[in-house]
Amino acid sequence: MIDDLIQLGKLITLGLALMLPLANPLTSMTLLLSLGGQIPYKERERQVTQAAFYVVGIMLVTYYAGAWIMHTFGISIPGLRIAGGLIVVSIGFSMLFPPAEPRTMAAEAAADAQTRQMPNIAFVPLALPGTAGPGTIAMIISGAASVDASITPQYAPWVIVVTPIIVFALLGLLFWVCLRSAGRIVAVIGQSGVEAISRVMGFLLVCMGVQFVINGILEIMGQHVAG
Repeated sequence: MIDDLIQLGKLITLGLALMLPLANPLTSMTLLLSLGGQIPYKERERQVTQAAFYVVGIMLVTYYAGAWIMHTFGISIPGLRIAGGLIVVSIGFSMLFPPAEPRTMAAEAAADAQTRQMPNIAFVPLALPGTAGPGTIAMIISGAASVDASITPQYAPWVIVVTPIIVFALLGLLFWVCLRSAGRIVAVIGQSGVEAISRVMGFLLVCMGVQFVINGILEIMGQHVAG
């Protein structure tokens, strides 16, 4: 039993080390600071909690059913990368070049508050593609496909079953903690600092999105050359 727990700890550590660079909660935190400024505090906190559950749910569904879903709809990993990259580029441009008259937009939103629902950014873009983006999804699907061949013979069956659940839950918890701390960051760096970080992150998101598209195209070209 002790050996199994040691194995569990090793796999959890490995999973977190592999997933954290891709599922970077700081990206979603910057998105929250940039896009959630007009959302009331309590509603924003509710959406943060929602987003944390979405992140865990997306990762679990991707791990257990991602390959089947993609096969059913005829979606390839390169296609996933290209589509996700275009979404990331779109979000990055919206952060890099915000509307010219944000106050007018805010006033319009306040005037229409009686008839329009408060925007919900929990699923898009905080959870997807902010944290559980195309890179994260592709990593989870490829990792799940290689479990049987490379890991199963070395570890106890229950360790293989429990590890992804714990890893994804810990990532969701880290995501929740980071986004809950976003208000403190605003208090320290001020609104101008938030806008500066938003533009820098927008530029980085555009670069990341373009790279996702390039990687997808290169994978398609490689498959055609190999075929």
